[in-house]
Amino acid sequence: MSIPRTLTIAGSAAQGSAGIQADLKTFQELDVYGMSAITAIVANNSTTEQGIFTQPLEAIEAQIYAAMEHVGPNALKTGMLFTEPIIKRTSELIAASSVKEIVVDPVMIGKMGSQLLQDEAIETLIEHLLPLATIITPNLQEAARILDEPASESPEEMEEAARRLHKLGPNYVLLKGGSLTNHSAVDFLFDGDTMRRYESERIDTIHTSGAGCTYSAAITAELAKGKTVVEAVHTAKSYVTSAIRHALSFNRGIGSTNHAAHRKYEKK
Repeated sequence: MSIPRTLTIAGSAAQGSAGIQADLKTFQELDVYGMSAITAIVANNSTTEQGIFTQPLEAIEAQIYAAMEHVGPNALKTGMLFTEPIIKRTSELIAASSVKEIVVDPVMIGKMGSQLLQDEAIETLIEHLLPLATIITPNLQEAARILDEPASESPEEMEEAARRLHKLGPNYVLLKGGSLTNHSAVDFLFDGDTMRRYESERIDTIHTSGAGCTYSAAITAELAKGKTVVEAVHTAKSYVTSAIRHALSFNRGIGSTNHAAHRKYEKK
C-alpha cells in the first residue's frame, strides 16, 4: 500500500509540544507518513546553562538526503532553522528537490520566550526561503519582524500586512491572528488576488505551546494528500482549534496543544 508522505525540517522540542514532535504527531493524526530532519535541539531548562544546540550542516544535509532518497515526500515544511547558514543550505536543498508543496513556518520566538531565529538570519530567510514557498504561515509578531513594522492590531491591518508579505515571493500567505486582542481567532489567506478569512472562537487558555507548528504541519499533511491550499488551510484551522480547545495542562506554566483532540472529541 501507499500513503502520502511528509517531511519536516525543524527543531526538536524536548518538552514534546512543539517543533518536530508536534509535526510528527500531527502527521500521524492526519494519516500521512512523517519524516524529520532536526536542525536544532531546544531543551531550555533551569539547570543547565545551555538550552539550544544547533546541528552541524552535514547532519542536517544527511537527514534531508536520507528522507528524499529512501521515501520521498509529497510535501514538506520548515520550522525552526535558527541560523543563516542553515537557512541558506536548507533553501538550496529544497530548490534542488522535486517537492512542489513547500510550507514555510517562519519560526522566530517560542511560547516560552526563546529566540528561535537569529536576528541576522531574517534577511536570509526573506531572500532565500520565502520565494520557494507554496505558503508561509507567520503569526502577527513574525510578520512584523519580516516586514520591519509594528504588529497588526486589527483585521484590516492584517489584510494589508498579508498583501505586503505576498510581495516577498510566496504563492500564498496565511497570516495568523491568534494573538489579536479583543477579537476572535481570525486568520487571512492571500494568494495575490483573493483574500480569504478564516475565523473561529477565541479559546480562553494559556496552553497553546506548539499551536503554530501544529497548524503548519496540518497544512503540510493536507497538501501531501493532494488538497488545494484553500482546502488544506480550512482543515488545518479546524484541527488546530480542536487542539487548543482541548489543550493539555501539566500544572507547570504553559501547556501543550492536544494533537489527538480532533480525532477524539470533534470528529463525528
